[in-house]
Amino acid sequence: MQLPPGDWGCLLDGLCARFPRIDRAQWADRFARGRVLDVQGRALAAEQPWQVGLEIRYFREVEDEPAIPFVESILHQDDDLLVADKPHFLPVTPAGGHVRETLLARLVARTGNPHLVPLHRLDRLTAGLVLFSTRPATRDAYQRLFRERRIDKTYQALAPALPALQFPLERHSRLVPGEPFFRMAEAAGVPNARTRIEVIDAGGPVWRYRLDPESGRKHQLRVHMAALGAPILGDDLYPVLRTEGQRDPGEPLQLLAQALAFVDPLSGQRRSFTSGRQLIV
Repeated sequence: MQLPPGDWGCLLDGLCARFPRIDRAQWADRFARGRVLDVQGRALAAEQPWQVGLEIRYFREVEDEPAIPFVESILHQDDDLLVADKPHFLPVTPAGGHVRETLLARLVARTGNPHLVPLHRLDRLTAGLVLFSTRPATRDAYQRLFRERRIDKTYQALAPALPALQFPLERHSRLVPGEPFFRMAEAAGVPNARTRIEVIDAGGPVWRYRLDPESGRKHQLRVHMAALGAPILGDDLYPVLRTEGQRDPGEPLQLLAQALAFVDPLSGQRRSFTSGRQLIV
C-alpha cells in the first residue's frame, strides 16, 4: 500500500490509525520481527517518520492458521525465474485464512528472496506448475508473455466419460461472475474463454483429458468441463455448489497444470517445464 496524507508522527502511529481493528501491540510486534517492509524488501522501523507516498508491504497474519500437510517442489531456479510444482490444497498467495501456508510465503522463506512474485495463478485446489519472477528488473518481460498469450499452458483432468462427443473439440463461451460471487457462469455474448479439449485415455467410466486454455479466465477449465456434462472429479463448485459438510477433504480436485512452454523474452530460446505430479483415479 502507499501511505496517504496524514499528520502522524511515525509509521506505528499512522498504521494504528489506518487499521484500528489491529491492536497497537500487534503492529509493534510486526515491526520488531521485520514484517513491515519497503518496496525493496527492507524492514522498516516503527519510529520512522510517516512519509506520504511511501510504498510499504506488510504480512497479514492469522491466528491458529491450519497447516497444509502437502509439500511443493522447485523444478527450476535462475536469476530471473523460479518454477514451482504446487500440491493440491495450497494457495498460491495469501487469501482468507491462509497467510503463512501459501506457496508464495513458503518459497520466500525457502529461498530468502523477498522479491518473488507469481506471474500467474492457480486455484487452491489445482496442483501443478506456477511460474515466479525472481527480480523486478526483468519481471515485465515475463508478465507480457501472459498478457499477450504467448505462453502455452497444458492441463490434465480426470472426469466422467463423454462417448457421445467427438474429440478433439473446442469450447468457446462467455464467462461472467456468478452466484455466489466466487463462482463463474456462462452467459450470452461474445466469447471471452476458449479451451481445446482432447482425450488422452478413454478407458472406463472416467477419462483422462488434456485441456489447453487459449485464455485464462477464472475457473475456466472447471466451468467448461461441467458445461460439457463431465465435471472434473473432486470439483465442489461446478456444476453444483457443495457445502463444507458435503466436501470430502480426501478427494482433491483432479486438475493438474502439467506443462508450460514459451520463448524466453530475454534469451530467445524455447523453454518448457513439466510437472512431476500425477492424477490417479
